[in-house]
Amino acid sequence: MYNSKGRYALMALFAIAALVCLFYVQYQLAALAGFLFAFVIRSHFKHSSILLASKHFKNGNYVRAEALLAEVPNPDRLARNRRGYYEFMRANIALKKEDYELAEHHFQIASRFPLGGKNDKAFVLIHLANLALRKKDKERCTAYLSKARELAITSKSQDIINKIEKEAYSL
Repeated sequence: MYNSKGRYALMALFAIAALVCLFYVQYQLAALAGFLFAFVIRSHFKHSSILLASKHFKNGNYVRAEALLAEVPNPDRLARNRRGYYEFMRANIALKKEDYELAEHHFQIASRFPLGGKNDKAFVLIHLANLALRKKDKERCTAYLSKARELAITSKSQDIINKIEKEAYSL
């Protein structure tokens, strides 16, 4: 796991190694260094700093996680399995800041991508249902809850679904 500065240093190292190998007519080593350079560039665009951001996110350091997520040059270029985590973390950080519109936007995007498992996807839908409940949109809230109920496997998630469902029916 490298941050952006480490990645750039690694790219520069491989590029310099390739040039040195070409100068000394070591074409196979130059090709290997070029391949490693291309691999690091691809990794930078496909995985970016999502793993490092998730480490800080899990430790509760949301400021650092947000800074690392801001380094992602274009979220659309992330690998599918990384994009879901990216959007999930962005949504939770927006919730911490009480920016509910932005949180809903990121949770909706996260719901379209794979996450860790069914229960993680259920929690995304639970958050969306809770945000719909906040807007007093009973129809969307119950739709999210029905999908979340299919995916929820832990008793904690089932309990949360039941609580939100009771509140939705009281609207």
